[in-house]
Amino acid sequence: MTSRRLGAAAALVDGRYVVGDVRLDGNVVAAVGLPPAARGGLAVPGLVDLQVNGYAGVDFLTSEVEGWRTAAQALARDGVTAYVANLTTAPSGATAAALTTAGLVVDAAGPALPRHGSRCLGAHLEGPFLAPARRGTHPEQHLRLPSRELLEPLLATGPVVGVTIAPELPGALEVIGWLAARGVLVALGHSDATAEAAKAGFDAGARTVTHIFNAMTGMASREPGLAGTALAREDVLVQAILDGCHLSAETAAVVVAAARRRLVLVTDAVAAAGAPDGTYRLGDVAVTKVGEMARNADGGLAGSVSPLLACVRRAVEAGATFENAVVAASSRPARLIGRTDLGRLRPGDPADAVVLDDALEVSSAYVAGELAT
Repeated sequence: MTSRRLGAAAALVDGRYVVGDVRLDGNVVAAVGLPPAARGGLAVPGLVDLQVNGYAGVDFLTSEVEGWRTAAQALARDGVTAYVANLTTAPSGATAAALTTAGLVVDAAGPALPRHGSRCLGAHLEGPFLAPARRGTHPEQHLRLPSRELLEPLLATGPVVGVTIAPELPGALEVIGWLAARGVLVALGHSDATAEAAKAGFDAGARTVTHIFNAMTGMASREPGLAGTALAREDVLVQAILDGCHLSAETAAVVVAAARRRLVLVTDAVAAAGAPDGTYRLGDVAVTKVGEMARNADGGLAGSVSPLLACVRRAVEAGATFENAVVAASSRPARLIGRTDLGRLRPGDPADAVVLDDALEVSSAYVAGELAT
């Protein structure tokens, strides 16, 4: 069993600072609060991203296992030790093929097998049950009405942990309830829902929203829409892309203030994230990255190119405490999909940890006790 010290001066454990270093024994956290390293960094739990379409030039919808491993290695180096592969709207055959790959990757990440970077926790289907008027980059020809008949074979094909649904669509509430009863996380999003339709969706079993304010009805004085309804409900966790592009600084501040301990940070990263400027794929859609922004051929935003740690820093700029921002990118998203074992840094927890320097950049990262390189 390999034992190693992280070289930290302090650690963030369950949202609280603990002075001292952290020791990993094999693939578990062995101790916290050890004599601190001189000029050491800050150890935080490994970050968990619930919405990753791709990374480092790899698009999850169209790539084979080896591509997923390349993306996982790059994610780990950037501090994301566990992720959910986000599959955008596509023909059922393409989605099924990607789910098959996801199943292989999840199986290959078992504790007895060699690690290949960040842990894949399963897949989220961001479509095809979306409102055409709020589809964003999703190809309209592949959109469908919510249907158990369409979903059942997909759920049997691979590890689906979440589905996005527009609650106002015919049949949506029945499908939301059916998915929730099966333990699948339902997010409302890409939706033209009124507040009443949004309430009905949450009451049926949806527990979160897909990227608040983006591709959904916003707030007005007497019609809070989906965004306002989600922010007002204490039983709804609020996923937000704080990449500096998807929300203005003022809107980000409103989200952080309203959501508080319900905030969940996601990236919606596409293949262009962690890669040079250029043109990449998001399923069937060409996406061009220039600087910190990715756009489709029509000029619309097409996912994000921001690392999750950068979203943590922007959450702090928007008014969150650093402690809450880290929890919003680690244990809270993990808990949302039932993975209460991840995103923490307590003795006995999986040895997924990140050491940050004074600029809150990744100094080193570990997945199951192995250094990400």
